[in-house]
Amino acid sequence: MTDGPVIAIVETGRGEYGLQPLIRARELGLRPVLVTDDLGRYAVDDASRELIERTVHAVVSADTTDGAAVTEALRPYQERGELCGALAVIDYYVTVVAEAARALGLPGLAPQAAHAARNKLRTREVCLEHGVPAPRFVRAMSAREAVRAAESVGFPCVVKPLTEAASIGVRLCRTAEEVAGHYGLLTESALDMRGIAKPGGVLVEEYLTGYELSVEVLTTGAGPQVVGVTDKALAPHPYFVEIGETFPTQLPDAVRDEAVAVALAALRAIGHDFGAAHVEIKMTADGPRLVEVNARMAGAQIGRIIREATGLDLLAEVLRLHAGLEPELSVSRNAAAASRYLTAVDGGVLDGFGGVDLVERLPGVLAVDLYARPGTEVRRGRSNADVLGHLVVRADTPAEAARWAETAALMLTAEVRPADEPC
Repeated sequence: MTDGPVIAIVETGRGEYGLQPLIRARELGLRPVLVTDDLGRYAVDDASRELIERTVHAVVSADTTDGAAVTEALRPYQERGELCGALAVIDYYVTVVAEAARALGLPGLAPQAAHAARNKLRTREVCLEHGVPAPRFVRAMSAREAVRAAESVGFPCVVKPLTEAASIGVRLCRTAEEVAGHYGLLTESALDMRGIAKPGGVLVEEYLTGYELSVEVLTTGAGPQVVGVTDKALAPHPYFVEIGETFPTQLPDAVRDEAVAVALAALRAIGHDFGAAHVEIKMTADGPRLVEVNARMAGAQIGRIIREATGLDLLAEVLRLHAGLEPELSVSRNAAAASRYLTAVDGGVLDGFGGVDLVERLPGVLAVDLYARPGTEVRRGRSNADVLGHLVVRADTPAEAARWAETAALMLTAEVRPADEPC
């Protein structure tokens, strides 16, 4: 392992994809330390354990829901002059890392900005104060309040938790009964998907009719640098599952610039002063409206398609920034790329996948990654956490990349049988 400085990654995703921040950090000559409250979350089999052993300089055990605990766990590295930075690539730990970085004198996002981005209610409140266009919203602390809020913002409405990620718990509700029922579902547990205590209540919002895109930003000492705009595709309602992205956007420059202006206004409003941001925007008949601010680089395959389209390795540059180095945001390729995701049409048991051989015949297909195992019980997608696999395509233009990716996605199927049906 290299003798370079230590960078701490506080929790990450699962599998080889989830370990990419640590793998890339090592390639940059850094010593990646994984801070986690449960190594078993990642070391699920012999292959993953071997990958962790080859990649990670050290595993540091800490309560990763507590900024003070993470700070103290990393302090020995800081006192030895080895620690150059800390990073969160998952929403749930953005505030913890911001607090630890501030306490340890490391480069990092202002903690108040991290908290404003992490809590969707706080994002709404701050952006309302600064005149950022966004949906009407009400926080509801009971099912009755949720129904009244829905009547206030109008049906259909969106009911969502305050601090989940990956569209978990976000649902379009068309009736008072659906609102009350979804309120009960969202509040039946006091903990979120990562086991962290949730704020009380739910957010009831005006439903924005329009198409979605995201603005990818990296804020450095020179201010916010716009990496580009990503076209996004969503599955049918009532959920908001992301099923594809294309980079760069196919939209006209004027429309793109309007979306960027709203995204940058939202970042200014919350005080975003450092690091990556993934700002989601709905383009409506009345112009762009803010969906949410994520104070981390884009997830899923957006980083991959940016790299395939432009040659810019955004993850590597984010790591450099958090390590106290100057990122290099130059573009070396003028192409386009698209990703599409596979979900189950119906719930049941996954028997396997069909169409892989057909997809691989198409031009520009760079990856077909199917990570759900046969025999796994699956359900119709309700959030991005239900995705079963993905594919990535590169082409000369965004329109070509999108069309080939859509063609590939239509060929790829998850073969699911009812759970009570024998093999």
